[in-house]
Order: sequence, then structure tokens, then C-alpha cells
Amino acid sequence: MRTKIFISVFDMEIGGVERSLINMLEGFNYEKFEVDLFICHHSGDFMSLIPPQVNVLPEVPAYTVFRKSVKQCVKEGHVSALLIRAFSKTVAGMKARRRKLKEGPGYIQMQLDLKYTRFVLPPIKKQYDLAISYAWPHDIVATKVAAAKKLAWIHTDYSELEIDNHIDLAVWNKFDVIASISEACTDAFLTKYPSLKSRVTLIENITSPSFIRKMANNEQPQIAADKMAFTLVSVGRLSYVKGFDMAIQALRGLHDKGLTNIRWLVVGYGGFEAELKKLIVEYKVEESFLLLGKKTNPYPYIKACDVYVQPSRYEGKAVTVTEAKILGKPILITKYSTSSSQIQEGLEGVICELSVEGIIAGIEKIFWDKAFRQKIKNYCENMDYENSYELNKIYNLL
Repeated sequence: MRTKIFISVFDMEIGGVERSLINMLEGFNYEKFEVDLFICHHSGDFMSLIPPQVNVLPEVPAYTVFRKSVKQCVKEGHVSALLIRAFSKTVAGMKARRRKLKEGPGYIQMQLDLKYTRFVLPPIKKQYDLAISYAWPHDIVATKVAAAKKLAWIHTDYSELEIDNHIDLAVWNKFDVIASISEACTDAFLTKYPSLKSRVTLIENITSPSFIRKMANNEQPQIAADKMAFTLVSVGRLSYVKGFDMAIQALRGLHDKGLTNIRWLVVGYGGFEAELKKLIVEYKVEESFLLLGKKTNPYPYIKACDVYVQPSRYEGKAVTVTEAKILGKPILITKYSTSSSQIQEGLEGVICELSVEGIIAGIEKIFWDKAFRQKIKNYCENMDYENSYELNKIYNLL
């Protein structure tokens, strides 16, 4: 009899967490493990990338409401959830204003939505050997799944995440194991939750170089080639956290220094798009800073670039940075608190100061030193970034 594993995620929209989940699912030994994937809302371009050996559980309507509009909730008859969400929104707004949160009440509202809505959500009926909550918030696996062991994943820097830590701790305490993707993420997490130290274990994001290279060679970037341009590429959610506002200002600064042949392509989508479009016009970089929108396959763009840039304000361990290494690209990342766990500086790329000026200086360093770029390319192409052995850490929990 195969060991039964349950994995929960909200949806399969394009994102780093969802991409790392696909890589993990690609690596499972399905002769020994029966994997049920519970997706709250069956949406997202990555649905088509789920391996056929995975049993995708049917969508349960009550679990789809957390990111739906009020209009949708009313239309679909989710009355209880709608009332709870209205209450959550009010309380989260008050907390956000009191704490002067840069990203607003969104994360706290998600916590409150799940904290109270779970009382009206149906339980998952099947019994499992291991239940994995792959993405925060982790309430569903904590309260609605029966399993011999439960595991929740850390994918970000919890010292920076604007949430209600008291609510969060109550949920974390329901898990036997907490998987952290890097030592730096662990250290950041324990600044907020020191009592959980004994439960945290390192399980890195699973990467599949063969899959990434195959996808990179699968198609051509859907943008006119410009062989004269020095091309920077970033992949990520359009949000304040990802620092694309600083990137726009940095590109303007580079142009003002005479580096007019640099263009910056951003693959991604998100709620910060309108603000970024205004900044692009304000800094007059409409021809050189291009928002390419949602792409199921970002790898051809990474493969085609001269430098991969991650201008984030904070990260856990950005999946795209590892993917850029696999594709042999020089990398520039900002000095967020977990940056040292992302690249070997001087061998895989450059860590610059977390500021507009720092990004300008970092790009200039790589731009002017062709030998340095070639050195990084050679190093990355000779490294083996495959780490499917990390799955053994999951198997050993059973």
C-alpha cells in the first residue's frame, strides 16, 4: 500500500511558490507515494503543469471564496463567508492603520478570513499519513485535515511580513514540522517565533534543471529581439515587496549616465501594476522598461537576457534566482536580509545595496565588466543545481 500524502495550496496562478511546488511534484516517487493535491480554487496557468500522477482533488465551492470579490460571493451564495469577510476587512483595516503597514491590511485580512471562515468549511474526509500546507496561511491543513503528521512551509522572510503574529503562532503550533527553504529564512522566522525552534527543519525548494532548460528552449520570447540592447530581466509579482518601483528609477538613472542601450523586461502581474505604469511615464522610460504581464513560461526570457535582476525589498529564497543560475545568467540581487543565502557573491553574481543608487551601481559593475559576466556564466554552467534529494527529508518524516 502506498503512503498517503495530502498537499494544500490556494490556486495555481503563476508565482514562485507555485513553480517550486510543480518542481517538487515532478520529483515524487509515485510508486511509493499516493499524492492528493487540494487546490482551493482551480485557477491558474500552472494547472496544466501538474504531473499526471498527482490526484487533483475536486474543487470544494466553500474553499474558493477567500480571494473572490464581494459581488462574486453574493452571486454564488456564500453568505456566511461574505459576512465573515466583511468583519475581517474592517478589523484588518483598523490594525493596518494603527501599525501603519506599508502593504496595507491584505495579509491580516487573509488571516482573519481563515480564522473565522474555517468554522463553516467542510473537513477533508480522507485520513492521510502526511499533510503538507505548501503556502501560507496554513489554517486549512491545521484545522480541516486528519493526518498522522502535519508539515507547513516557510517561503518568505517572516521578520518582514506584515501579519498578526499572535494569530499566526496559534496556527503554527498545530504542525509537527515546519519546513524552511533556507537557513536565513529560519533565522528570520525564529525572530518572531522562537518557541518553534525545535520544529523547524531545512528543506530547500526543489529545482529541476532538466525541466527548466527544456522550458527555456521550448519557445522564443514574444518580444522583438534587439541585439543592440543590453537586456535586464526580472520575474515576479507586481507588488511593493518586489521593488520594481526602485528598478524604474534605477533605469532612469542609468539612462542619465549615458547607458541608453539598456532595457529592462519584467515578467509578472499583480496589484501594483497601475502604480508602476505611472512611474514608467513619470520617469520617461516607456521605451525601455517593459511590463510583459503574465507568462506561464518565463524561462525563454531569462535565457535571452544579459543579466537577471531581483530588486526585492525582502524575499525568502527567490525561486527565479536559482532558475537564472541554472540558465547560466549573471545575477544582481539587492541586499535583503536573506540575500546571502541566494547567491555566492562574485561567483554567481552581485549583491548590491537595497536602494536605487545601489541597483544603479550593481548594474554598472556587471555592464562594464564583460570578463566578469563570462566568469559567472562559466561557473554557473558547470554547477549542478539539481536537488531532488531534498525530497528524502519529506520521506524520512513517514
